[in-house]
Amino acid sequence: MSSARGQANHALYLARILLAAWRRDLAAEAVATITLTQTFLPAVRLHLRHAYGWFLVEITRPGGLPFQPPQCVAELPEVADGKAVPGELLEFQRLEESGWIGEMLSADALPSPMASSGNLAVSSPASGLDQASVWAAQLQTLFDRMGDSLDEY
Repeated sequence: MSSARGQANHALYLARILLAAWRRDLAAEAVATITLTQTFLPAVRLHLRHAYGWFLVEITRPGGLPFQPPQCVAELPEVADGKAVPGELLEFQRLEESGWIGEMLSADALPSPMASSGNLAVSSPASGLDQASVWAAQLQTLFDRMGDSLDEY
């Protein structure tokens, strides 16, 4: 794939494949929910982070593609003197600092199983498949909206 947007879409597609597999495995009830979360969540988040990073590259449109996508807005090259910072980057920066993108990008702290007092059974984590699915949907919504404005340039 030669474009940053193509790379972003491909990474989001890979995340969706993992989300579908995660749903199937949960429905099969052959493996504990916490184990499936520990298996799938890091991989899904990696693909979502790559999708986000490649979309950041698409916004800045450098001459060539970097080997790896940036992890956040701060890793992008400085905007050249006399050029305005694209509004999309300002929105992403705000969402990194105090929004759902910041949560998605945060360290891979997997939910830890919690046993209740006197009980060896552990409860499944509240986040996981549902949260990762929301992140994927939110990224797709942003990509669609911002992609339309980027196409106008």
